[in-house]
Amino acid sequence: MIVAGCDIGSLTAKAVIMENGNILADAVMRAKTRPSESAVEVMQMALEKAELTMDDIGYTVGTGYGREQIPFVDQVESEISCHAKGAWQTMPSVRMIIDIGGQDAKATRLDDNGNVARYIYNDKCASGTGRFLEVMAEALEVPLEKLGELAATSTEKLSISNQCVIFAETEVVSLVNEGKETADILNALHHSLAKRVSSLARSIDVDTDIVMTGGVAKNVGVFKALSEALGLPLKALNGVDPQIIGALGAAYYADEKTRETKD
Repeated sequence: MIVAGCDIGSLTAKAVIMENGNILADAVMRAKTRPSESAVEVMQMALEKAELTMDDIGYTVGTGYGREQIPFVDQVESEISCHAKGAWQTMPSVRMIIDIGGQDAKATRLDDNGNVARYIYNDKCASGTGRFLEVMAEALEVPLEKLGELAATSTEKLSISNQCVIFAETEVVSLVNEGKETADILNALHHSLAKRVSSLARSIDVDTDIVMTGGVAKNVGVFKALSEALGLPLKALNGVDPQIIGALGAAYYADEKTRETKD
């Protein structure tokens, strides 16, 4: 049976269509104001790629910030559970997942069977989130997708002492006025974010085989800075786009549900 997962986050919407554990199509888009509209549009994008219609989908699971507003799902699951499911199915050796979302950051430990053993998240402050990077990209007039690439050219080590987004932005403006290079400032911002997120992960004991999920995982600067902050190398997820892992996990939940029904 063909199944689907739909992950509606605060900044992006993702959809995955799957059959027998194989991804038929996936889609990612910028989230709209209304989660329901984001869900319909991103799912339609995936359906068109797979040359299918919604009538071909046997079961759909929703997740993410806007999961309760997805009009076509049969079931909803938490993003923590879905990121765990998607990461573990992709790489069974995974024992810790760090997901930096648009408005929060989460660290999750898995047991040997891929079940969530412990987790912690921060949704009180934007400093360890994708929104932090978005604000800084706007302040520095750098496209969000170019942050990691540009930071990699840094030649001077700078430090951002403020972890509050508002004060960090003021500090960034000061560094710009001092004539500091944008690449060096971005590198410092990545390390500031990594310091915050690594502290979160350490609070539930860092384990080996750590992966990053979510769109921020595509930022090579954050990926490298977080590896350094944790003192352990992060691992890439076997060729799967880290941004769709939540939707992929939701699709695996949908697949399990259809198998249970058959049994």
